[in-house]
Amino acid sequence: MKVTVLAGGVGGARFTRGLRHLLAQRLPDGAGGTTAEITVVVNTGDDMWLHGVRVCPDLDTVMYTLGGAVHEDQGWGRRDESRRVSDDLAAYDVGWDWFTLGDLDLATHLARTQLLRAGLPLSEVTARLCERWHPGARLLPMSDQEVETHVVVAGDHGDERLLHFEEWWVRHRAALPALRFEQVGLAGATPAPGVLDAIAGADVVVLPPSNPVVSVGTILAIPGVRAAVASTSAAVVGVSPIVGGAPVRGMADACLLAIGVETSAAAVARRYGPRSAGGLLDAWLVDEVDADVVDGLVADGFRAGAASTLMTDVPTTARIAADALALVGL
Repeated sequence: MKVTVLAGGVGGARFTRGLRHLLAQRLPDGAGGTTAEITVVVNTGDDMWLHGVRVCPDLDTVMYTLGGAVHEDQGWGRRDESRRVSDDLAAYDVGWDWFTLGDLDLATHLARTQLLRAGLPLSEVTARLCERWHPGARLLPMSDQEVETHVVVAGDHGDERLLHFEEWWVRHRAALPALRFEQVGLAGATPAPGVLDAIAGADVVVLPPSNPVVSVGTILAIPGVRAAVASTSAAVVGVSPIVGGAPVRGMADACLLAIGVETSAAAVARRYGPRSAGGLLDAWLVDEVDADVVDGLVADGFRAGAASTLMTDVPTTARIAADALALVGL
């Protein structure tokens, strides 16, 4: 079985880990892994330059989570991390006090930056970094070109200000109302090598419970990706990141508000749209607390179902992945 996941950070990483666990049970390779081919196309719209190094938050979160090195309580970063370098940079009054790089994490960014400056594209650099972590899946950035999400907010004098997404998200906790999102570099970007083939050649494409606006939405905005998902012969199934009218984690509600979409499981599904009406999704899994929307989604052309979707541990997440795949007969 070939599975392609379009993922953001923590939600996408944890879902993929559960999916890998499920497929290892169904299609074992004899060594604790799976004979299934899992490709994860990862959002790089959160990427930025900081302290002279290229930081790729979502790529690293997926890599660390699948590689067994993630800080489980945070959901991102390395476990057993320290921050001596960041503390010393702060003593020089350099950088941002609201965004620190852990010492172990900094090694990843330094390695990435060295390889990028040697001329390797981000997709090859990612493959090189994954040689250490053995994630059990192929990780692809959405594009080799730099695409950075910025947030337009109101200025102090009736004008507009442009913030990098990470400043809006981490420093301001998305409390500044977003007027709109701008993906700088998007017009000149192309899908990274392998991305379109992974979508076209999959048996199933999964939209996990990642932010539908600035994670999955940014991947779909790369020229050619949305059309590839819409036209693939694979089944396309999504898992709602909204439970009971609120995001499971993060501030996806602030992102949805900025684009005029209600924070609800049904509204996010309709934002993607059913493939029967020219949209992207064959099926949509909602949490059991939102079971009352299933009939309406079915009437709209989705295959829909409800189950507990809180990813409390790996076996539970594997069961959620099984519930999602069951909606498309897998």
